[in-house]
Amino acid sequence: MQRGSNLERLGDYNQAVILEGIRLAPEGISRVELAEETKLSPQTVSNVVRRLLDDGMVREDRTIINGPGKPRTVLQLENNRLLGVGIHLDPGVMTLVVVNLAGEKVAELSRPLPSGSQNEIIREITDAVNVLIRSNRHKRANYVGVGIAAPGPIDVANGRLINPPLLDEWKNIELVTPLSKSLRMPVTLSKDTVAMTIAEQWIGGGQGHNNFVFAYVGSGVGVGMVIDGQVVHGVSGNAGEFGHFVVGETGIDCRVCGREDCVASTLNPKYLLQQAQEAGVDFGMTEAEIEADPSAALGLMATKARDGDKGASQVVLLVAERLGAAVGTLVSILDLDTVFVGGHTWNDVSELALDLVSDVINRNHLGAGSHTVTVRNTALGTSVGAMGGACVILDSHISPRASSLLLR
Repeated sequence: MQRGSNLERLGDYNQAVILEGIRLAPEGISRVELAEETKLSPQTVSNVVRRLLDDGMVREDRTIINGPGKPRTVLQLENNRLLGVGIHLDPGVMTLVVVNLAGEKVAELSRPLPSGSQNEIIREITDAVNVLIRSNRHKRANYVGVGIAAPGPIDVANGRLINPPLLDEWKNIELVTPLSKSLRMPVTLSKDTVAMTIAEQWIGGGQGHNNFVFAYVGSGVGVGMVIDGQVVHGVSGNAGEFGHFVVGETGIDCRVCGREDCVASTLNPKYLLQQAQEAGVDFGMTEAEIEADPSAALGLMATKARDGDKGASQVVLLVAERLGAAVGTLVSILDLDTVFVGGHTWNDVSELALDLVSDVINRNHLGAGSHTVTVRNTALGTSVGAMGGACVILDSHISPRASSLLLR
């Protein structure tokens, strides 16, 4: 938890610190405990809490007796007072969610990824967001904005996609300014794996972990990193492009780096399905059906692997070995002890592959003699990307920022 300042001119920062303290205490926290945690004076805490109560951000929940002295009143968030919309742009689907301050998913919607001109794309996204907002009972005034999680590379400064390798029609598409005007609310754009990592830290298994890697395995692959409690964004917001690590195995030609032995090429869904077919796996689908819906084919492959199909099991083993080798290299470089994994493709094979990935990392990474690396599935499911977008917009709205203390 961040510490505040008792200087009156830093009131907004102190409010963010105290709100974060209440958010991080789901069972509630008293004013006395807030003062102890934030190192703020009891008077400052009382003044800020009074404003939060007046604004409907928190409520007085119950009183507790803890030793001598007067009973303490426990404060809790009004979870739905502020809501964020998150959007994940995946080559296969556009997922939208509404998330509240407690990290609860209030509503969810999936649509085919928009196509066409920039105006047509903005129109379709606007319609989807409005449908999502109308699908629940909360007032539009409670929404703080929209966070978009998109595959890189992105131009954060200008709010646009640059040339995402798996989104051919989205080159140089500007999103933030036109969508903000269309929706009349703030919009942010983040690299998808950075957003997912923020969600894992904010509301997922990464809470309380100051150092970890989040690995995404979907239509593409990428990672997010938390070092000393801070999510790594990079100088341009595009940190985490590890898909072109060389793994020493062959896949298909990579459209970005031109190699056929990088992580992205060897974990490409098309390549994995080819390997499964060559191993004799029968999907019961035509080639056209597999091409049109590779996610469904991967799901069938995973089911067959769980049922003992040798060919399908070989492909799952391949996924585990190559993902483990790449993530293990990163874990070695950064000296980390925790890995979270998620994504649509990963969700299909995680039941069989999780332990294998853990074995590969702990067998091969350079820190094997000093500590064990724990590998876990994300608790946020396949909507982790959209959840990440929502967490980015909520985090930007309520979390304390040390930069706000700088003199200008």
